Amino acid sequence: MALSGRKERILKAVVDSYIDSCEPISSSVIQEKYLPEFSSATIRNELASLEDMGYLTQPHVSAGRVPTADAYRLYVDKLMPRRKLSRSEINVVKKYFNRKIKDIDEVVKNTAKVISEITNLTSVAYVEDIRDDIISNIKIVKITPTMALFIIVTDRSIIKDTTANVSEELEEEYFDSAGRFATSVFAGKRISEVTSGKIVKEVHREYKRIFDAIIAILKSYEVTDTDIAIEGSSKILEQPEFSNLEKARAMLKVLDSKEKLYPVLKNSNMDLSIKIGGEELSGIPDCAIVTASYDIDGVGVGSAGVIGPMRMDYSKVVSVLDCIGKAISSLDKDENDDNY
Repeated sequence: MALSGRKERILKAVVDSYIDSCEPISSSVIQEKYLPEFSSATIRNELASLEDMGYLTQPHVSAGRVPTADAYRLYVDKLMPRRKLSRSEINVVKKYFNRKIKDIDEVVKNTAKVISEITNLTSVAYVEDIRDDIISNIKIVKITPTMALFIIVTDRSIIKDTTANVSEELEEEYFDSAGRFATSVFAGKRISEVTSGKIVKEVHREYKRIFDAIIAILKSYEVTDTDIAIEGSSKILEQPEFSNLEKARAMLKVLDSKEKLYPVLKNSNMDLSIKIGGEELSGIPDCAIVTASYDIDGVGVGSAGVIGPMRMDYSKVVSVLDCIGKAISSLDKDENDDNY
């Protein structure tokens, strides 16, 4: 059922107030702080109607109202104001993304850090599964008598700083040759094809150890739930909603068991996803998760966002994620400040 304009304005006032104070709000306070053009009696009647419709609840008979998950959903879908970040907040973003970054893992870790720093909420981020990446080049460099560096370039990123033990008897020329041969075999193939073992049935004996190392490296980079970066876990405990010991323990358990978070991040096919409450977040009650998908040069690199109480400042969170998205997508470009 569609709400009247007056009901929407009153509901927005309740949500804005609760986000700010985490305290139930009465009709008299709404009238005084937000809507002086309406009488307290009119607001009181509308609050009762909104409660009957499932948008508000009353913790105690004599208390004011607080929003339900349905109220937050309507708020973010229709009533939420657009917010601009402050210059200092934009500078925080630039601090993390002020240089050319080729390592996707580094991008994701920086993303989680900056989100948590600006929003003061627990942030979550993950790298897109590399199994669909297409290999373009492989280079192998002997760096010590017993160690070689493997650099695997794909259409989306560079897997580097990965070392493997090698024989002391092998010369540098061997690794040049092995890298060229590996490139000729794997170039144009998806990582999932390589790790499945379907491409190479038999390898020249002289390169078998190298090929085994390459496959092992690629398998180690395939995404699992442990690849989720979490920053500011303790910040969830600073929220009044989680002052209850039982609720705090339940939330920390969710953060520790990342397999519950991965499907929420992975299953989002939208640029921006806002999931609120138990029905939308099965197994993660009384909270909300806001995530955004990010890309570099049109190629998806992963998702990042925040997990916190339903009473989070959605407007600020969305603006932060949008600003970071612009910073990530322009890592190789010079962007004007007005784009933020």
